[in-house]
Amino acid sequence: MSETSQMIYCRACGKQLHISATSCPGCGATQVPPSASDKRILPAMLLCFFFGFLGVHRFYVGKIGTGILQLLTFGGLGIWAFIDFIMIVVSAFTDAEGNKITQWT
Repeated sequence: MSETSQMIYCRACGKQLHISATSCPGCGATQVPPSASDKRILPAMLLCFFFGFLGVHRFYVGKIGTGILQLLTFGGLGIWAFIDFIMIVVSAFTDAEGNKITQWT
């Protein structure tokens, strides 16, 4: 891969930076890796903990179809919601596009 193909633009200020940069050297904004979701773990975890039996956390990440299924089955009688909760906490949960939710806040 050439050096120019490994460059991206800062999500906040637009400055060009390397794809592996975790924050922008110009403005300090945290950069999300291309394969990571812009959704956050903390809200998904709280929604799953308090409203997991209603599938609210799945609506939050854009998984509308499975959110409706969890709503109708009360989170798979709690088992499905519990598994989702564990997956969210260990950063293995994905959003609707298949990107992992990796950032806490």
